[in-house]
Amino acid sequence: RWPAIVLTAMEQLIAANLAVVPITGRPAGWCDHMARMWPVAGIVGENGAFYYSYDAFRKKMIRRYWKAEDERARDREKLTLLQKKISEKVPGCAVSADQAFREADLAIDYCEDVPPLSREDVAHIERLFREAGANAKTSSIHVNGWFGDYDKLTMSRLFFQEIFGVALDDIHEQVIYTGDSPNDQPMFAYFPHSVGVANVLEFKDQMTDLPTWITTQPGGVGFAEMVEGLLK
Repeated sequence: RWPAIVLTAMEQLIAANLAVVPITGRPAGWCDHMARMWPVAGIVGENGAFYYSYDAFRKKMIRRYWKAEDERARDREKLTLLQKKISEKVPGCAVSADQAFREADLAIDYCEDVPPLSREDVAHIERLFREAGANAKTSSIHVNGWFGDYDKLTMSRLFFQEIFGVALDDIHEQVIYTGDSPNDQPMFAYFPHSVGVANVLEFKDQMTDLPTWITTQPGGVGFAEMVEGLLK
């Protein structure tokens, strides 16, 4: 659970005229709530499958998906078959508890609500996704797999162009990206001002692209630490 200091930090950024955009592997159902209720300009979810941005003036949610609804439906059929195969091949893993709220990917839990699996098992899950022609990214709790040529960075580019009206490549040095796991590597590599909260160190030997800075505190408290330093 995030402590209250995280929401306070986001509000402090907005008060300083800085936009906040969570980029997450979490599901569409959660992201709809976050976009409506958090002090954010929008959110990129399911590792780049979509962005949501709530227009408070018109009281309307803007939903932008990488793939059309019929394509996502076909992908879900393939992911359902893959889910069965992964469950059989890697004992101890489970479909994530938030799968019912997902639009585009399959999340396999390896340590959130199940006893932690070995790194070898996590790598096996990734391999099974890729052998099926899917993309796979490991977060701090799940292995996420999906069909489609997108990731957090590609959808972030669309978000900046369509919501902020600017090309991300033109302003990426004015952006700070904060992350915590291997699935943040494309963002760590792209943004010169990248920050890892302290728990990113748990994955250090599994990563080729590390953040520029690392906070002393983990998780949400690490994010608040980053904000405090930035505002100073």
